[in-house]
Amino acid sequence: MPTGTISLKARLILYHRGRILLLKQTKPNGGNYTLVGGTVESREFARQSLVREAYEEAGVRLRERDLELVHVLHKTIGDDHRLVLYFKAYKWGGELQAKETHKFKEVEWFYLDGLPKNLTSTVRHVLQQYRQGNLYSEYLKR
Repeated sequence: MPTGTISLKARLILYHRGRILLLKQTKPNGGNYTLVGGTVESREFARQSLVREAYEEAGVRLRERDLELVHVLHKTIGDDHRLVLYFKAYKWGGELQAKETHKFKEVEWFYLDGLPKNLTSTVRHVLQQYRQGNLYSEYLKR
């Protein structure tokens, strides 16, 4: 039986005036657009992780009670499995800026009908599934 890792991540679908927030990665990190979020660390729950990650990455201040689970992605990369919990929020505070400048160079708002061409394939898949009302999807990364 193959041995792989299992990881848990949380990502944010943050809405403001009909647009969603995306981070643009630096060139060494792919140069694509992605959602705010990251790995749920030990002794953290997913919402706690997302509150932390949103501030660390983009200066976004969230409250756990304002986060609503809207999609669950089961992604495989080789033998590794990743569960990603996507939370939606409309309420937030803070001052937007790409704070982890070694990973991200910009924070930008986009309309769902005008997403950038260089959006990561995983985020494109999830946003499509979410817009179709699907709570769960699977994604095989080749």
